[in-house]
Amino acid sequence: MAEALRVGIAGLGTVGASVARVLRDKAAELTRQCGRDIVVSAVSARDPKRDRGVDVSSAKWFDDPVKMAQTADIDVFIELIGGDEGPARLSVKAALEAGRHVVTANKALLAKHGVALAEIAEKKGVLLNYEAAVAGGIPVIKTMREAMAGNSVTRVFGILNGTCNYILTRMEAEGISFDACLKDAQRLGYAEADPTFDIEGHDTAHKLSILTSLAFGTKIAANDIYMEGISNITQADIRAAGDLGYRIKLLGVAQRTESGIEQRVHPTMVPTASVIAQVHGVTNAVAIETDILGELLLSGPGAGGNATASAVIGDVADIAKSRPGFQHGPVFGRPAKELRPYKKAQMRSHAGGYFIRLTVHDRIGVFAAIAKRMADNDISLESIVQHAISGEAAVQKTVILVTHETTEAAVRKAVDGITKDGHLTDKPQVIRIERAG
Repeated sequence: MAEALRVGIAGLGTVGASVARVLRDKAAELTRQCGRDIVVSAVSARDPKRDRGVDVSSAKWFDDPVKMAQTADIDVFIELIGGDEGPARLSVKAALEAGRHVVTANKALLAKHGVALAEIAEKKGVLLNYEAAVAGGIPVIKTMREAMAGNSVTRVFGILNGTCNYILTRMEAEGISFDACLKDAQRLGYAEADPTFDIEGHDTAHKLSILTSLAFGTKIAANDIYMEGISNITQADIRAAGDLGYRIKLLGVAQRTESGIEQRVHPTMVPTASVIAQVHGVTNAVAIETDILGELLLSGPGAGGNATASAVIGDVADIAKSRPGFQHGPVFGRPAKELRPYKKAQMRSHAGGYFIRLTVHDRIGVFAAIAKRMADNDISLESIVQHAISGEAAVQKTVILVTHETTEAAVRKAVDGITKDGHLTDKPQVIRIERAG
């Protein structure tokens, strides 16, 4: 049997403790699968006295994860610290430069420094594995890096944030407000005390930027993603979507267009009969469209200690199965130095169907003015629904418009015109309608 694979774990929070626990409890099974033992020989965290529910006393303790990354006592450095700078970046860089394999769950680090770190890994001939960084326990990275040789990806999209999906699922199922759902999500541990990173789309954007690089062979461009969150989604939107045969999901979408690569994160209406519309709660899903395979949908637990730990251990097991002298594949599917500069598509030229909700004064001429603004911008309407609203100050109406395929520029121009006409009593709502399998 080959020598044991020695791992060092930096960060012993929920995920780190779960990784240590599984490596201990599943030791015999992992040895059979990998042909060698996997042992935790070093750990690093902020508080050595904290009870984490798993005994790591046999491992060497390091207060400084960078020192642990540089030690000759480990073969694999597992980074579970989090953050795109500071100890996370410094320790991963140090481990790679020292010729250690690295496994990380850190999507923020990869979104900002992934290409530079990949160049170091490929130069040193070591692995940088990051299955846990995108969609938790779903093996989407392995699928895109290894199982789709010869396929050209045309579009990748999915539900990449469990917090947002949980909130939207409960809003629809129970008819409660966004704020009430968010408070419950925080109480249950699905949302942070400051939920901005999740609900405004930043978490999804980081994950999408990694998938975009894998799909299209471009450098990671997390700062070039069009982004909207879900905090402005109301019960009126949820009900109207249901009446029209749609369900609202926060999607990350990347696709190749004539003008470049389009990356966008925003609330999206998907047909209720589509597979992705059936993904509920904290579950994640990723759809990949290719020329050979067609459409592949991967779905499963997107977060949590066990789901993330499963992905981390899968990456470690891959390293354990490799042998000295084996030529490792590139980190992002193509050599890092060959990743092309990212060319951003113009979002205003994005074409598709749109849902538009307008709250207007109930008076003569309003509907005619709305119709004229749509016609002036060559927008064809698939359906129009009106609902009366009895307010305290005045009688209002909600007008729901669903367009045929048009451009975002045309929709925004029409809505801006309606707003300037003075007919609206509330902020207009525009939600894209996505073609989904």
